Amino acid sequence: MDVIFTGLIGGIVATTVMTISEIPSWKKWGLTGVFEWHENHLLSTKFFHIPQKKVNFKYIFFLHFLNGSLAGLAFPFVPPIINISNISESILILSILYGFLLWIVTLVPIHKRITGCSWWNHQLGHLPAIASLIGHLIYGFALGIFMMMMMNFS
Repeated sequence: MDVIFTGLIGGIVATTVMTISEIPSWKKWGLTGVFEWHENHLLSTKFFHIPQKKVNFKYIFFLHFLNGSLAGLAFPFVPPIINISNISESILILSILYGFLLWIVTLVPIHKRITGCSWWNHQLGHLPAIASLIGHLIYGFALGIFMMMMMNFS
Protein backbone atom coordinates (compact mmCIF):
# COMPACT_ATOMS: atom_id res chain seq x y z
CA MET A 1 0.00 0.00 0.00
CA ASP A 2 2.88 2.39 0.76
CA VAL A 3 4.28 1.87 -2.75
CA ILE A 4 0.93 2.77 -4.30
CA PHE A 5 0.53 5.88 -2.14
CA THR A 6 4.12 6.96 -2.82
CA GLY A 7 3.62 6.53 -6.56
CA LEU A 8 0.36 8.47 -6.46
CA ILE A 9 1.88 11.37 -4.50
CA GLY A 10 4.97 11.25 -6.72
CA GLY A 11 2.73 11.54 -9.78
CA ILE A 12 0.97 14.56 -8.30
CA VAL A 13 4.27 16.25 -7.43
CA ALA A 14 5.77 15.49 -10.85
CA THR A 15 2.63 16.73 -12.64
CA THR A 16 2.79 19.96 -10.64
CA VAL A 17 6.41 20.53 -11.68
CA MET A 18 5.58 19.62 -15.30
CA THR A 19 2.57 21.96 -15.32
CA ILE A 20 4.65 24.86 -14.05
CA SER A 21 7.25 24.14 -16.73
CA GLU A 22 4.52 24.31 -19.40
CA ILE A 23 3.30 27.81 -18.47
CA PRO A 24 5.86 29.60 -20.72
CA SER A 25 4.70 27.49 -23.69
CA TRP A 26 1.09 28.39 -22.95
CA LYS A 27 1.96 32.09 -22.70
CA LYS A 28 3.86 31.95 -25.99
CA TRP A 29 1.59 29.72 -28.10
CA GLY A 30 -1.72 29.54 -26.28
CA LEU A 31 -3.65 26.39 -25.53
CA THR A 32 -2.83 24.64 -28.84
CA GLY A 33 0.87 25.04 -28.06
CA VAL A 34 0.65 22.91 -24.92
CA PHE A 35 -0.33 19.55 -26.34
CA GLU A 36 -1.48 17.93 -23.09
CA TRP A 37 -3.61 20.94 -22.15
CA HIS A 38 -5.09 21.11 -25.66
CA GLU A 39 -5.98 17.43 -25.58
CA ASN A 40 -7.47 17.72 -22.09
CA HIS A 41 -9.46 20.78 -23.12
CA LEU A 42 -11.07 18.90 -26.00
CA LEU A 43 -11.62 15.78 -23.91
CA SER A 44 -13.21 17.83 -21.13
CA THR A 45 -15.65 19.40 -23.59
CA LYS A 46 -16.82 15.88 -24.42
CA PHE A 47 -16.75 14.42 -20.90
CA PHE A 48 -18.20 17.41 -19.05
CA HIS A 49 -20.32 18.90 -21.85
CA ILE A 50 -18.56 22.26 -21.85
CA PRO A 51 -18.75 24.49 -24.94
CA GLN A 52 -15.55 24.05 -26.95
CA LYS A 53 -15.00 27.80 -27.19
CA LYS A 54 -14.86 28.09 -23.40
CA VAL A 55 -11.47 27.19 -21.96
CA ASN A 56 -11.99 25.79 -18.50
CA PHE A 57 -8.67 25.18 -16.75
CA LYS A 58 -10.40 23.46 -13.84
CA TYR A 59 -11.30 20.52 -16.10
CA ILE A 60 -8.09 20.69 -18.13
CA PHE A 61 -5.99 20.39 -14.98
CA PHE A 62 -8.30 17.78 -13.47
CA LEU A 63 -7.57 15.50 -16.43
CA HIS A 64 -3.90 16.52 -16.51
CA PHE A 65 -3.40 15.64 -12.84
CA LEU A 66 -5.48 12.49 -13.15
CA ASN A 67 -3.22 11.25 -15.96
CA GLY A 68 -0.05 12.29 -14.13
CA SER A 69 -1.21 10.66 -10.89
CA LEU A 70 -2.01 7.39 -12.63
CA ALA A 71 1.37 7.42 -14.39
CA GLY A 72 3.06 8.05 -11.05
CA LEU A 73 1.05 5.26 -9.51
CA ALA A 74 2.38 2.83 -12.12
CA PHE A 75 6.03 3.89 -11.89
CA PRO A 76 7.05 1.96 -8.73
CA PHE A 77 6.11 -1.26 -10.50
CA VAL A 78 8.47 -0.63 -13.44
CA PRO A 79 11.87 -1.48 -11.82
CA PRO A 80 10.78 -4.97 -10.70
CA ILE A 81 9.26 -5.66 -14.12
CA ILE A 82 12.51 -4.89 -15.91
CA ASN A 83 14.48 -6.61 -13.14
CA ILE A 84 16.58 -3.72 -11.85
CA SER A 85 18.22 -4.89 -8.67
CA ASN A 86 19.83 -1.67 -7.44
CA ILE A 87 16.95 0.75 -7.82
CA SER A 88 18.58 3.61 -5.91
CA GLU A 89 21.40 3.94 -8.46
CA SER A 90 19.19 3.78 -11.54
CA ILE A 91 15.97 5.45 -10.42
CA LEU A 92 16.73 8.85 -11.93
CA ILE A 93 17.74 7.48 -15.34
CA LEU A 94 14.79 5.10 -15.30
CA SER A 95 12.34 7.87 -14.36
CA ILE A 96 13.57 10.15 -17.16
CA LEU A 97 13.21 7.27 -19.62
CA TYR A 98 9.74 6.71 -18.17
CA GLY A 99 8.87 10.34 -18.94
CA PHE A 100 10.08 9.82 -22.52
CA LEU A 101 8.06 6.62 -22.81
CA LEU A 102 4.95 8.41 -21.55
CA TRP A 103 5.48 11.07 -24.21
CA ILE A 104 5.81 8.45 -26.96
CA VAL A 105 2.88 6.34 -25.76
CA THR A 106 0.45 9.07 -24.75
CA LEU A 107 1.16 11.84 -27.25
CA VAL A 108 2.33 10.49 -30.56
CA PRO A 109 -0.51 8.05 -31.28
CA ILE A 110 -3.40 10.13 -29.93
CA HIS A 111 -2.70 13.84 -30.33
CA LYS A 112 -3.98 14.13 -33.89
CA ARG A 113 -6.98 11.90 -33.15
CA ILE A 114 -8.06 14.13 -30.28
CA THR A 115 -7.10 17.59 -31.55
CA GLY A 116 -7.00 17.22 -35.33
CA CYS A 117 -3.48 18.73 -35.21
CA SER A 118 -0.34 16.85 -36.12
CA TRP A 119 2.05 16.55 -33.21
CA TRP A 120 5.13 17.10 -35.42
CA ASN A 121 3.84 19.03 -38.44
CA HIS A 122 1.95 21.39 -36.16
CA GLN A 123 0.70 24.78 -37.35
CA LEU A 124 3.02 26.33 -34.75
CA GLY A 125 6.02 24.36 -36.00
CA HIS A 126 8.11 21.75 -34.20
CA LEU A 127 8.75 23.71 -31.01
CA PRO A 128 5.48 22.74 -29.24
CA ALA A 129 6.36 19.05 -29.75
CA ILE A 130 9.83 19.65 -28.36
CA ALA A 131 8.35 21.61 -25.44
CA SER A 132 5.97 18.71 -24.78
CA LEU A 133 8.87 16.27 -24.79
CA ILE A 134 10.80 18.49 -22.38
CA GLY A 135 7.72 18.67 -20.14
CA HIS A 136 7.54 14.87 -20.03
CA LEU A 137 11.26 14.60 -19.30
CA ILE A 138 10.78 17.11 -16.47
CA TYR A 139 7.88 14.99 -15.22
CA GLY A 140 10.13 11.92 -15.20
CA PHE A 141 12.98 13.78 -13.53
CA ALA A 142 10.69 15.19 -10.80
CA LEU A 143 9.15 11.76 -10.28
CA GLY A 144 12.61 10.21 -9.94
CA ILE A 145 13.79 12.85 -7.46
CA PHE A 146 10.62 12.35 -5.41
CA MET A 147 11.06 8.56 -5.40
CA MET A 148 14.73 8.87 -4.41
CA MET A 149 13.75 11.13 -1.53
CA MET A 150 11.08 8.67 -0.39
CA MET A 151 13.56 5.77 -0.59
CA ASN A 152 15.96 7.73 1.65
CA PHE A 153 13.20 8.32 4.22
CA SER A 154 12.18 4.65 4.35
